[in-house]
Amino acid sequence: MAVLSTLRSQELKKQLDQLMKLYIARRPLIQRLLNISFVLYVLGTTYNGFTSRPANSSSSSKKKQKSDGKEEGSSKPPRVAVDALFYKRLRHILSIVIPGIKSKEALMIIMHSTLLVLRTAISVYVAALDGKIVASLVRARPKEFFFNILRWLLVALPATWTNSYLSYIQNKLAIAYRTRLTNLVMKEYLGEKNEFGPQGKVYYKLCMFLISLRVLRVTEYLANLDDRIKNPDQMITHDIQRFSGSLAAIYSNLAKPVLDVILYNYQLSQNVGAEGLIGLTILVQLSAALLRSLTPPFGSYTALSAQLAGALRHSHSRLAEFAEEIAFMRGEGAEKMLVEREYATVVLHERKVLRRRWWFGTVEEGIVKWLWGSFGLLLCAIPVFFKLPGDTGIDLGGRTEGFVTNRRLLLSSSDAFGRVMYSYKDLSELAGYTARVSALLETMEDIKKGKFEKALVSSASIEENAKILKGRGEVLISENSDDIEFENVPIVTPNGDVLLRSLSFKIKHGQHLLIVGPNGCGKSSLFRILGGLWPVYGGTVRKPPASSFILIPQRPYLTLGTLRDQVIYPHSQREMAARGITDGDLLVILRVVQMDNVVEREGGWDAVREWRDALSGGDKQKIAWARLFYHNPKYAILDEATSLVPAEMEGRMMEHATELGITLLTVSHRPSLWKYHAMILHYDGQGGYVFTKLDAEKRLALQTEKQALETKLSEVPRMRARIAELKAF
Repeated sequence: MAVLSTLRSQELKKQLDQLMKLYIARRPLIQRLLNISFVLYVLGTTYNGFTSRPANSSSSSKKKQKSDGKEEGSSKPPRVAVDALFYKRLRHILSIVIPGIKSKEALMIIMHSTLLVLRTAISVYVAALDGKIVASLVRARPKEFFFNILRWLLVALPATWTNSYLSYIQNKLAIAYRTRLTNLVMKEYLGEKNEFGPQGKVYYKLCMFLISLRVLRVTEYLANLDDRIKNPDQMITHDIQRFSGSLAAIYSNLAKPVLDVILYNYQLSQNVGAEGLIGLTILVQLSAALLRSLTPPFGSYTALSAQLAGALRHSHSRLAEFAEEIAFMRGEGAEKMLVEREYATVVLHERKVLRRRWWFGTVEEGIVKWLWGSFGLLLCAIPVFFKLPGDTGIDLGGRTEGFVTNRRLLLSSSDAFGRVMYSYKDLSELAGYTARVSALLETMEDIKKGKFEKALVSSASIEENAKILKGRGEVLISENSDDIEFENVPIVTPNGDVLLRSLSFKIKHGQHLLIVGPNGCGKSSLFRILGGLWPVYGGTVRKPPASSFILIPQRPYLTLGTLRDQVIYPHSQREMAARGITDGDLLVILRVVQMDNVVEREGGWDAVREWRDALSGGDKQKIAWARLFYHNPKYAILDEATSLVPAEMEGRMMEHATELGITLLTVSHRPSLWKYHAMILHYDGQGGYVFTKLDAEKRLALQTEKQALETKLSEVPRMRARIAELKAF
């Protein structure tokens, strides 16, 4: 038995020797195959790691998904993650920021990629040079040492230039991306491709707006037509900038580490053998899978941080906008509580994120730096403790050179792989910014198509009201007729409140119309339909183009710029000159509203002020009337536009507008305006209205009689009390 066992052992040893000889003979080919397999594995693992994630969490996957990633039956937004929805959104935005292979952005990416390869090549060369420097020290060869130091200094020139220029190109890319996105967003946001249909005026339909009515000291607040975007100003200025910077950095943060992993490990495999590299890869991937499973949802955190920061900014902007009303109402305490509540929400979220980043950073450093470092030391020790096939004996200096070079390559490779892992966090943050920017673009696109999403009032669920909200009316723009006609048009607010189920009337150009009624009955809503600001839910509207209307509200808008700009807004000085109008003509217009002295008082037409603070309420209304006379439209919409000017000035402006051929559509409760209007549209506040001719003298007489009767009726209780006292005697 012993002899048989010995024979078998010798036979096995002989077979192993034959296999080893065959392996050594075929080792160069095997090494190449292993290296190619490693490169394919790294690329495939990186690709799968960033693309094969589910679109939604498992709990939400049970619900029916809409095409845009939102859940039906749920008001919560979809979870932000690196998933199929993120890549779909990113591809759409990439087609915007990189419009073609010949674009400057594509050329900068090519230049950026070339510099990344150059930097990696320099790093590989420096690793080998580092080993040579240490080897020359161990061998005590001063000439070789100083020669290597000279090479070290010379390679620093392209290395420092490459690193600096990489940062420069990356920042240039971020600016280029931001410019592309900002130009597109501003074109859609402030552009007006079709001012008569649902397209155009996206900024109006998206933003919150305020219309003040100083009737009975009441202020009416109206919401936007679409409430998906709460703070578009922040998204346009802040989120696009953060997205552009993150997108420009993600390419470098992802492409460079992947390239480093491949090149460093290829060079390392040449020194220690591809077998050890494969073993190291297996160990690293196992620990990387653990690290990936522990990664928090940084994309959701980023999106929520931007949203909370926008809410805090919005609360401060509201405080500045309504400072006067808050001061009069002594609402400092209430506003302070609201702002502090928003800030506390931001702080709580940021603290939560910091805690998650802290423990994850601890785990990440422990695995990436220390565990992977120990794996690397074992790999570097292979050429020292084991003789590799085909290697000849080397001295201490050679072993030192090999160890230092391999150690340098391994550290660089480990750092690169760690950056690949860390880049998932960068990609998660990019997913958060992508979700915000994509939401802005998608919402603006829907608004252009007339698709609004809005939280409706409870009355909108009533069957008859719901039927009205589902309908769409017709707006006919007439270039040949200057008349206005409403035929069975419902008046509906953006939140679904039906103010009037059917409105029908017709006025001819030159017939001034007075609109009266209680607050909130739909007087101003009529003007928004005429201006093409609100959709028509039914019936037919026939009107001139929107350019035929100018609105003068109670608190007119004064733009940033010169005094001249306030009168000719939105025209520029060049457009004014093209119309043949001079500063002298503007002075004549200001003289009509008794504001010609403001030119000298403020320092000339080119004086620049914060005009909303420099002018009184009455002066602002006069400037708005001067603007009306400058543009001379067919119709003027006056919404309490003379509430802050004297009665004689009010009459003078009304008469001058009539002389210019401007038809007035006026909302006002002042009896002094009745005589300037031929027709009246009277809302009763209960869903009804009366449209008829206005007999100012008769109506004024009736108003006087009504006031007299009301005065007498107010005395009745006192008279009855006095009669009761007299009967007691």
